Amino acid sequence: MFQLLYPFVRALQPFLVPICFVCAWTIVLLAISSVWRAIAATSARAKQMHQIPCANCVFFTNDYRLKCPVNPKGAMTETVIDCPDYRSR
Repeated sequence: MFQLLYPFVRALQPFLVPICFVCAWTIVLLAISSVWRAIAATSARAKQMHQIPCANCVFFTNDYRLKCPVNPKGAMTETVIDCPDYRSR
């Protein structure tokens, strides 16, 4: 059975090295691209999280049970980035 495949393998042999070379570099470039996109997404998320003003607000209690008596559901989330009740310390 393998003897039937031998001519096919012999014909394909000169092309195996370039095909493997291209496949290996494609995998490397995809891995680098994935890491780069993960870093960019993390950076964007960090910038968004640093816009949350709750820690500098007068109403912020720093208690895990009730972080903010004025806006208890949205405290320390992205929904309070433009909080109308924010008062600076």
